[in-house]
Amino acid sequence: MATPLTADRLVAALRAEGLDVVERPGWRGNHRDHAGAFGPVHGVMVHHTVSTGTEASVDLCFRGHATLPGPLCHAVIAKDGSVHLVGNGRANHAGGGDPDVLRAVANEKYGTRPPPPDEHQGSPGAVDGNIHFYGFECVNLGDGKDPWPAAQLDAIERASAALCRAHGWTAKSVIGHLEWTNRKIDPRGFTMPGLRARVARRLGSKPTGPAEPARPGGPRHHPFPGTAFFKAAPSSPVITAMGRRLVAEGCGEYTVGPGPRWSEADRRSYARWQRKLGFRGADADGWPGPSSWNALKVPRTR
Repeated sequence: MATPLTADRLVAALRAEGLDVVERPGWRGNHRDHAGAFGPVHGVMVHHTVSTGTEASVDLCFRGHATLPGPLCHAVIAKDGSVHLVGNGRANHAGGGDPDVLRAVANEKYGTRPPPPDEHQGSPGAVDGNIHFYGFECVNLGDGKDPWPAAQLDAIERASAALCRAHGWTAKSVIGHLEWTNRKIDPRGFTMPGLRARVARRLGSKPTGPAEPARPGGPRHHPFPGTAFFKAAPSSPVITAMGRRLVAEGCGEYTVGPGPRWSEADRRSYARWQRKLGFRGADADGWPGPSSWNALKVPRTR
């Protein structure tokens, strides 16, 4: 059981896992919260779109259609591995499902060979999955013939792991729509036990970053140097580059600078950045961590 991530923390978590995140304009205010609750959240649900093309699929999931208003998920995962955020809050993606499945996910007891779900939308015992699950729609026709490129499968794994890592969940918190209701077949083309095994392996290691995949001619960002680097009060061009990014994000607390020597002004500015991302208390103490650093995208100094 967990409180849903803020929009900024969701972006930070995905980017910290090395994903290419695209924010569809208006996604932060796109939700169905007026129709019901979102949260507490227990897990991640994976779907296929039954559509082709990134732009058309993102637009469909953002807006919805005549019989089902959008957003239809929280993010669309394209065939090139890019993750397009389309919703922030309650989304129409899960519908009614099996309460036994929900209990198993919530208790981290969903197995590698789970029983088929018994309940579906309209069943007397069905529960509303839109309350309790993040939804990822993955661009695929779902006909068993449309391929799943390696970049897309890697992004599905990373995105699922990112939310599990952010909430302290295990891979047993990741399910497919077909595991939630007996009226669905998605995702079709790979197995959910296989995906959970890959997510489990990834959760056994630290986020791999960088914040975005390297692209020819594209920006190159400085990898996280570790919190100890900053606590040693370094003098480095990295600190200047970081300070300039903080100023650009509206978080600068500098009277003079920023400069190369780590200072209290840097710590205050970074704490402001952490609060902007949604961190609070000891998590917003001004000492950089991997999620907030990767979200800041500090350019390389050489």
